[in-house]
Amino acid sequence: MNLIEELRWRGMIQDIMPGTEEQLNREMTTGYIGFDPTADSLHIGSLVPILLLVHFQKAGHKPIALVGGATGMVGDPSGKSEERNLLSEETLQKNVAGVKAQLEKFLDFNPALPNAAEMANNYDWFKSISFIDFLRDAGKHITVNYMMAKDSVKKRIEGETGISYTEFAYQLMQGYDFYWLYQHKHCKLQMGGSDQWGNMTTGTELIRRKSGGEAFVFTNPLITKADGGKFGKTESGNVWLDPARTSPYQFYQFWLNASDTDAEKWIRIFTFLTRDAIDMLIHEHKMNPSARVLQKTLAQEITSFVHGKEEFEKAVETTKKVFDNQHAPAETLSKEDLESLDGLVKMDYEKDKITAGIDIVSFLAETGILSSKGEARKLVQGGGISVNRKKVEGIEFNVESSLLLHDKYILVQKGKKNYYLVQVI
Repeated sequence: MNLIEELRWRGMIQDIMPGTEEQLNREMTTGYIGFDPTADSLHIGSLVPILLLVHFQKAGHKPIALVGGATGMVGDPSGKSEERNLLSEETLQKNVAGVKAQLEKFLDFNPALPNAAEMANNYDWFKSISFIDFLRDAGKHITVNYMMAKDSVKKRIEGETGISYTEFAYQLMQGYDFYWLYQHKHCKLQMGGSDQWGNMTTGTELIRRKSGGEAFVFTNPLITKADGGKFGKTESGNVWLDPARTSPYQFYQFWLNASDTDAEKWIRIFTFLTRDAIDMLIHEHKMNPSARVLQKTLAQEITSFVHGKEEFEKAVETTKKVFDNQHAPAETLSKEDLESLDGLVKMDYEKDKITAGIDIVSFLAETGILSSKGEARKLVQGGGISVNRKKVEGIEFNVESSLLLHDKYILVQKGKKNYYLVQVI
């Protein structure tokens, strides 16, 4: 099975330029994907392009991970309904360093390999190009008509907010990246999300018009959830690859809680398991859905890939302590059990308030478990809060010293899956 066939059955190809498959079958090809440094960590929305580069390298091709140190200063209009805030240069450099460090974990940069991965930062070439030089060398080769025909631009022009020249120029900058990599790295392929198709094909057009060369692109579908929710988002926000932002336990839980429909789709995309192994898992899951074998395997594979086997095992251990024997009193958890609950949201709270006693609504709002008293009241009344594994029956419930586990802790559950460990100090 060649690379394109492999990616197709995994559901990782949406649009592909004619001739791309033939190029990849013909020779070792250099290809790149761009990563936008809007934060100092990537989140799980970036896992698909990361995995694409890993598949690409495993198939014998040479991957380049491009961090947009220059384009990150401008902002990509694709998929956006309004202008985004521009980052300061200091913030951007911090973000670039964080993203670069993460990407280096997943690809093989061993220089002894003929297809060793490379990192690139488009600030390295854009920093020395003047505005006049850019207009002469790139702008004159792409017409405004061509740029305005792109969906990402057309939607913004037709919308209420319009589009600034800054963001309008983004596709030309991204096109120039491809041209620069083609000229200096013999790069003939760009990969990325389906929302990038317009920007990516501008690159192939620039290569054709400026140097008479031929280049190729293909895109992957944007990941969706069966329930219509946004992929990679939880009640707590983004699911990040940085363990300081999203603990390995929380990361593991995200995948473990996937719906059956999502798990069947995601196990192809987010793991390197073979087709036969995945078919067998899907069959096994359909025979006994309650065992959740798909979700457990998905969570194991992707958590081990991102955080390593040791962190995966810790996440499983925490999951067992929190979720197994949920009907057993919280008092059966030892102090060591509570203190070793890796990845739960932990917070401190004033002991004096517990000693005096405080109503559950105020307690939830003041600890930050819920954002306001109104939200806390609503969730308590709906039966969505448990304290020390016992459901809170009403807003008259008082949090007091008698609830402290080992004179120090209170275990709070919000909904079915969110646990918080409050330590009184």
